[in-house]
Amino acid sequence: MIKSLIDAGPVIALFDKSDNCHHNIINFFKKSNYKLYSTWPVITEVTYMLTFNINVQLDFLNWISKKAIEIIDIDIKEIDKLIEMMKKYSDVPMDLADASLLYLAQEYKINKIITIDSDYYFYRTKNKKLLENIFQK
Repeated sequence: MIKSLIDAGPVIALFDKSDNCHHNIINFFKKSNYKLYSTWPVITEVTYMLTFNINVQLDFLNWISKKAIEIIDIDIKEIDKLIEMMKKYSDVPMDLADASLLYLAQEYKINKIITIDSDYYFYRTKNKKLLENIFQK
């Protein structure tokens, strides 16, 4: 299995049938073999965006409970690194969820991401590397 980070957008699209990327993300996951990693800020963002239906939220949380995504905790001692990234990319802007994923990329040496956001074409790791977006709309 190939390690990949996953952002909120593709997960939202997976569970929201009205999302423009819903069918594309389903097809992507049918053909893929990725070990997915994310963070609590991303999970929180997804849950918030799925508030239109409690059953959809519960389906998502059940999916999480089945280890569909490995959620990596970020220690509070690392908050300064997230703040630094958010300041650096304030013109994009970078939110907490995005900062948490870039942090994982750097600390866990994961260079692939599944996202629908164009922001990741600007974000760079501390080694000045772009993450490879493996999802094509």
